[in-house]
Amino acid sequence: MNILITGSTGFVGKNLGLFLKSNASTDIIDLNLRFDWQKQTKAQSRSCIIHLAGKAHDLKKTSNPDEYYQVNFELTKNLYDAFLKSDAKKFIFISSVKAAADSVKGILDENINPDPQTHYGKSKLMAERYIQSQPLPKDKSYYILRPCMVHGPGNKGNLNLLYKFVKKGIPYPLAGFNNKRSFLSVENLCFVINELINNDCIESGIYNVSDDEALSTNQVVSILAKSLNVNPRLWKISPAIIKFMAKTGDVLRLPLNSEHLNKLTENYVVSNQKIKKVLNKELPLTAIEGLKITANSFNIT
Repeated sequence: MNILITGSTGFVGKNLGLFLKSNASTDIIDLNLRFDWQKQTKAQSRSCIIHLAGKAHDLKKTSNPDEYYQVNFELTKNLYDAFLKSDAKKFIFISSVKAAADSVKGILDENINPDPQTHYGKSKLMAERYIQSQPLPKDKSYYILRPCMVHGPGNKGNLNLLYKFVKKGIPYPLAGFNNKRSFLSVENLCFVINELINNDCIESGIYNVSDDEALSTNQVVSILAKSLNVNPRLWKISPAIIKFMAKTGDVLRLPLNSEHLNKLTENYVVSNQKIKKVLNKELPLTAIEGLKITANSFNIT
């Protein structure tokens, strides 16, 4: 089986490549969208196209908004058009839960009416809707995956930063907030993608992807501390005091402001029941097992 992958040098791409290459019958073709990829798609015979490449969410808000639409929408549109004209049978697009909602009340599932507030989310949603709007030949399928926060070996995101704070012995001062967030082990994501590649009975559509359990930030800090063989330092300062400090940070432009506080303490629970139902299989890792693997990988690096 020949599989064409964009974004193969990224965090997910590297892990996915290793996962798929463990199957001797899989031949992976790296597709670089910066070069003449259209000639490559025509020249290569492939079974599936996996589109990982994209403009990531910029937490510092320094990116040009046009870049999101050019990369996340226009390139996806062009690649999907090429897929429809090619002999490939499956198109897997890695979107994001942020294409559906920036904040969640209750549990996020695929029935939500999408209302993204950022250029990142809006550009991903535009790509999703374009894919859904095109006539689909009977012998082809598309899968739009909306993963939540992905982590694993090689991850350099927020979990890595939190790990460094724990390693330095800095107490976590927001333990008074009892939030729940969904995470996604990169191994579980790779497992889902592999199942979609090899199962011809799954209907095209949008699927959320997350680990089974949602965890509190306090639980995450405890898991990171355990990987370092230290006791977690959780300070349960009154949330009212913390919120007052955050409002002060809004005025004085301090690192702790209302926006950052909300990101650290918000609830964002994602349902994975739809994808699990169509796969009819359990995910390889629990949320805690996946986070332990990620934490231990930080220890090595």
